[in-house]
Amino acid sequence: MVTLICPVRPCGSPLERRDRVLICSRGHSFDIARSGYCNLLQPQDRRSRRPGDSRETAAARRRFLAGCGEPLLRAILQEIRALAQARDTAILDVGCGEGFHLGGIAREAAVEAHGLDLSAAAIELAARRYPAATWVVANADRFLPYAEGSFGLILSVDARLNPAEMRRVLASEGRLLVALPGPDDLVELRAAVLGEGTLRGRLERTAASLSSHFEIEALRTVRQTSRLDPDAIRDALAATYRGGRESRRLRIEALGEMEVTLSHDIARFKGKISPS
Repeated sequence: MVTLICPVRPCGSPLERRDRVLICSRGHSFDIARSGYCNLLQPQDRRSRRPGDSRETAAARRRFLAGCGEPLLRAILQEIRALAQARDTAILDVGCGEGFHLGGIAREAAVEAHGLDLSAAAIELAARRYPAATWVVANADRFLPYAEGSFGLILSVDARLNPAEMRRVLASEGRLLVALPGPDDLVELRAAVLGEGTLRGRLERTAASLSSHFEIEALRTVRQTSRLDPDAIRDALAATYRGGRESRRLRIEALGEMEVTLSHDIARFKGKISPS
């Protein structure tokens, strides 16, 4: 079982569940919501009253992934099944959003599933739909509230990365799976809404940011073409923050159905061993 640790710094003591409360030996306690998640976000780790995705953004992402997210989920599941150490292991989805990927993994693989996100609205949606997993609100940029070496696999899909914390909570033989939008992801929508269809690769920059703690082990690309109706287009843009500016709304409203490329690079990393 994964051990959650107290987020009150510098406490870090293990948290024990007592009925609907998580409490540490120093008396710091955190209520478990009716929907089943726990909010461990500390005041100094938030930049606004409601940090992270809004409920509307999380709902848009859920609708979009329900229609178009299956190929990427299948590819992630294939990667997990290919890893011997991932069987019956604990998985942490950092930046899990409304839970589509982790929920799908937990449904089909024998894993102990844990999801973390900055958005309480997104985590509540995840907890209500996928009650078998453990859901936590926290700021992964600052701190991952888990004991060292807790996870055999860490997953990050379109999310920010904290290499040092990810390495700390990953077991020595564990793996990190990172899914990033490919250079041509939504390229047609970017051309229509932003006025540019430039191909943008993120893998090289991401690998460099992880290089102090991880080294790349394998890489694959998942690509599909989907015909999106206007509602799906709006959900795609809301989920990726590309339609938020007022100046883009008229362009978005004018779009009809269109063929759109969806692509992700999936990189598997292993942790580097620190010199003794």
